[in-house]
Amino acid sequence: MHKDEFSGIINTKKTIFVQIVFLTRVAGGLIMRERILKAFIEEIRENGMKFTMDDLAKRLGISKRTLYEHFSSKVEILETIIEQTFSEVEHKTEIIVQDENLTILEKIKRVVTVMPTYVEFYDLRVFEQMKRYFPKQWETLHAELNDWEALRFLVEEGIRKGQLADMNVAFIMKLFIDAANSTLDRNFFMQNNISVPEALSSIVDVLLFGLVPENKR
Repeated sequence: MHKDEFSGIINTKKTIFVQIVFLTRVAGGLIMRERILKAFIEEIRENGMKFTMDDLAKRLGISKRTLYEHFSSKVEILETIIEQTFSEVEHKTEIIVQDENLTILEKIKRVVTVMPTYVEFYDLRVFEQMKRYFPKQWETLHAELNDWEALRFLVEEGIRKGQLADMNVAFIMKLFIDAANSTLDRNFFMQNNISVPEALSSIVDVLLFGLVPENKR
């Protein structure tokens, strides 16, 4: 084998090795970030918002230095959860809205019942803590929860196509938003053995079809 060819093979292997090491570190970093986000939510649910980064590091079994390598503060972790959640929900919602195989009513039901990865974060107790200790982030979250643009689009389209009653859209949106946000009261649904997906699905059915059984309509 020619010397230059041999050197080329060695360099290629080195490049591949460096890429593998890099990708492994990136994957490891992403996994650690996910662990931190989940632990952050667990800490809030168990102890409220007043915990420290030290407390979070202890829960994770890592050093505070490692924790700070990924997030600079509790605020950054909180904002990451909020941004990541809304980005995920928006992506799932867009897929539903663009699906031509679904009817308007099917789209509405699926949009309302979209569940984010960090569903445990959507808890009334967590929000109350956030409103007290992180008002800026709470305002962002509150505004997003009360501005359901995709659902409004579907409701308006349903009215135009005669699949929904021609009623005040703002009123319809308030009914949907208030009903959906009622699922933030996790205690009520846990005490009554109702999961959040089940509750959201039932909310859509009641709002769209009422309480009369299908065979009695």
